[in-house]
Amino acid sequence: MHLFTQTLNIVTGLVAEEGSFGLNLDIFESNIINLVILGGGIFKLGSTALSESLTERQQKIVVAIQESEERLGQAIVKLAESEKQLTQAQLVIASLEEDAMIAAVQAQSVIFAKGVTEVMRITLAAKNQIITSESRIRKEISDYVVSSTISNTVKNFKVDGMIPVELHRLIVNMNIDQMNNLKR
Repeated sequence: MHLFTQTLNIVTGLVAEEGSFGLNLDIFESNIINLVILGGGIFKLGSTALSESLTERQQKIVVAIQESEERLGQAIVKLAESEKQLTQAQLVIASLEEDAMIAAVQAQSVIFAKGVTEVMRITLAAKNQIITSESRIRKEISDYVVSSTISNTVKNFKVDGMIPVELHRLIVNMNIDQMNNLKR
């Protein structure tokens, strides 16, 4: 640094004294040999340090690029695996949707069949109840007609408060026959 300051002072002194810039070719006075040696040393040492620094930096960059390429390769592999899993998941979802549709159609068919069976059962039960009610009403009417007929007949044929046994049997048999005819 001292040499640089000294050289700068000499150059500024020359410019100030003579008013112009000139070149001193005296090798010993101008320290050209020292400057060349100094420049060569700086170039040699600086280039070695600079080349080492550049080599170090280049190695770091190469390592960083290799690591990036490895991470890129891993990312590509993971992406391929993820895409494969996505495709498989989509296939499973499509299969589940198809199974759900089939199950829904089957459930609908089963529910419809059960509904039809239930309606038929209720209709049959209602018909049976109507038939039972009709039979019961016919029997009640028949019993009423028979008892009414017997009562009227007894009133009409009463002789001294008694009906002859033969007439009574005949009336009962006729009423039984009438009831049997009504049931048919």
